[in-house]
Amino acid sequence: HVQLVESGGGSVQAGGSLTLSCTGIGSLNSKNCMAWFRTVLGKEREAVATIDNTNGNTYYADSVKGRFTIVPGDAENTVILRMNDLKVEDTAVYDCAARGSWCTYEPLSARPFPYWGHGTQVTVS
Repeated sequence: HVQLVESGGGSVQAGGSLTLSCTGIGSLNSKNCMAWFRTVLGKEREAVATIDNTNGNTYYADSVKGRFTIVPGDAENTVILRMNDLKVEDTAVYDCAARGSWCTYEPLSARPFPYWGHGTQVTVS
C-alpha cells in the first residue's frame, strides 16, 4: 500500500511563489516516477510536471515551462514542485501522483499513475 502525503499550497498574489511537497509512504519503489497534476473546477485534470527518478528526466506542461521546477526532495520518495511567477490561471487543486517504475512513454498522462494524493489548493489572486 502506498500513501502520498502532500504539503504546501495556499494563497499568494500574482507574481509570487509557492512550493509543494509530496512524500510517498509505504511500499513505493525508490526508482519511481512522480508527478503533479492540477484540476480547475469544471475542467479536466491536466499535467503540470513529472520527474522520472529512474533517469532524472523531467517533463513540464507548456503552460508552466520556465516558471515551475520539479526536483527530488531530500527524503526518499519525495518530490518538490517550486512554482514561481504564479498567475491567476495557476489557481487549482494540485494532486501528487506516483508510479513505482519509469514514467512510460506518456510522462504527462494521468493514466500510468496508480497512486494519488488528496490534493492541495493553490490560489493566486
